[in-house]
Amino acid sequence: MALDKTKLKRDLGISLFIYSLPVLAIYLYFKLNNGIVAESHLTLPSYLEFLQPVFTNIRSWGLIAFTIVLGIVEFTAGLYDDQWTGRERKIDIVCFLAPKLLLPPVTAFFSLTALPYIIPNLANTLSWVPFWGGFFLIAIADDLTQYWYHRLHHQVPFLWRFHRTHHSAPYMGMAMASRQNFIYTVFFSQIYLTATLTYLGLGIPALFVLVVKSFITLGAHSSIAWDKPFYKYKVLHPIAWILERLISTPATHHAHHADTSGDGVGHFKGNFGNMFFLWDMIFGTGLITRKFPESYGTKSYKSEEWYAQFLWPIFKSKIEGSPLADGVIALPIAQKQTVPTNSNVYESVQS
Repeated sequence: MALDKTKLKRDLGISLFIYSLPVLAIYLYFKLNNGIVAESHLTLPSYLEFLQPVFTNIRSWGLIAFTIVLGIVEFTAGLYDDQWTGRERKIDIVCFLAPKLLLPPVTAFFSLTALPYIIPNLANTLSWVPFWGGFFLIAIADDLTQYWYHRLHHQVPFLWRFHRTHHSAPYMGMAMASRQNFIYTVFFSQIYLTATLTYLGLGIPALFVLVVKSFITLGAHSSIAWDKPFYKYKVLHPIAWILERLISTPATHHAHHADTSGDGVGHFKGNFGNMFFLWDMIFGTGLITRKFPESYGTKSYKSEEWYAQFLWPIFKSKIEGSPLADGVIALPIAQKQTVPTNSNVYESVQS
């Protein structure tokens, strides 16, 4: 999928407007209340205090436990169809465990050392923002930024190499939900944006956004199609209509992981939303069919070593023709057709 510069400029302009909306809403709230703040989100609103222990535990170990339990349920139900081979197991397990070790020191350094140096004396300066104002500010800033990070990794040939690991799995489920190249993970743009907002005093809203987003994205990757009842029963259709346009569901996100777009169901050219599918609706990159693909991954995928998938370009693939091997040129399909057939070229961007 090549970049349309006119559409890109238009979409970026719309994005800047969307980014400004929660800021404008908070400003108006402050002005309408004559500068008097009724609550601070440094503490939870009284009606949400009972959730504090739950969210604290979920952040520390709860999400990991949830992922593992759901994965066990998927395996027990036989939803992987014997596709979880030795090489696939290695890359999934490494990508699940490594971020738990890599990201904490990186984000801690950014939050405790880099931010106080870059923006000194600004810690907790937004602590006056009401809880829900902070929640929607972070939810929009975090997820819209990730939408663009994800979209550009599909549309820019060079960036695709850092994201293709996530699309190499020939199955959907908890096993592959964290499957990413380490560079894609470490430079995850919204991680640093959210860390900055937390430093400015939005820590509790950030925690709530993290938990809500994690459940939505894990649910969208799961091989358990929890959204099917909403499509099956007529009484639930109005809820389904809203739900599938607001957040990512198994049907819309599975379509993004399909290995083809020629069947009217797969849509790896779009459906980039992570928590909110709303971005795809706004920018015209969404496709809703309420159907599930027949197969996943990439058609030309060759089962590859875990270190090439996770650590490219530090380690290269030894498999001939792999886009992660030495000397392979990354070109979109449109360019590939003009390259001599004996060139070592690989279709690197699904388009």
